[in-house]
Amino acid sequence: MSQFDITDLLGIMRKLRHPQEGCPWDLEQDFDTIAPYTIEEAYEVGEAIADRDMDALRDELGDLLFQVVFHAQMAAEAGDFTFDDVVNAVCAKMLRRHPHVFEGTSVADADAQTVAWEEHKNKEREEKARAAGQIPSVLDGVAHRYPALMRAVKLSKRAARVGFDWLSPEQVRAKLQEELDEFDIELEKARKAGGNKAAIEAELGDILFVWTNIARSHDVDPERALRGTNRRFEQRFRRMERILADSGERIEDKSLDEMEALWQRAKKELRNEAAD
Repeated sequence: MSQFDITDLLGIMRKLRHPQEGCPWDLEQDFDTIAPYTIEEAYEVGEAIADRDMDALRDELGDLLFQVVFHAQMAAEAGDFTFDDVVNAVCAKMLRRHPHVFEGTSVADADAQTVAWEEHKNKEREEKARAAGQIPSVLDGVAHRYPALMRAVKLSKRAARVGFDWLSPEQVRAKLQEELDEFDIELEKARKAGGNKAAIEAELGDILFVWTNIARSHDVDPERALRGTNRRFEQRFRRMERILADSGERIEDKSLDEMEALWQRAKKELRNEAAD
């Protein structure tokens, strides 16, 4: 098997983007068109980790690295920065944020390092905001393109750092009930007046935001929790389809009660298999 290094990958990328000899598809791309692929590859890395599939993880990390190289090549063509600039920036950042490793200072434990890391990041965000003539905010740096549940958690965590938070999980639950009541009010208004989708959407968003804070109050990642639920739902639904296919039947022909019975059977079978 051939042995390649990062210079080979950079050369491949330059060739793909060569104006005369490159690939037509690669030449048509820009930052906006490639960004969705970058996000997709990051999720596929996460899936390989969740599956503990090391072969897949190796390949997916390669795909994600290629996305970095792709963006860097387009930036180099525009005269903005190069791949070397990316490497230099991240190396400088890691050295700056780990003085306990590279500068002889000390840190008590992992929790203390997390606090120190956030302090470094906060200082950098404040300096960046001031350099741009803006008022620094504790919410700076929470990317708008994060998945909505993840962004809700990050926003509320940032606000909690300055004391803007519920005092107990019970208070969060009470807030959830308040939002559910407001949602019901909007549904009733919509039923009587012919519908106000924007108001219903806003109230539902409030409910979801509070749910993320319930997860945060119990130290649960809602993205991970929902991914787990999605995975279990898919496993159970596919098992239902397989049970029916084995007897020559289709799920479309079953009543809701029959599907519920199949669902319970699928749950039991999968639970028993997991226990074996």
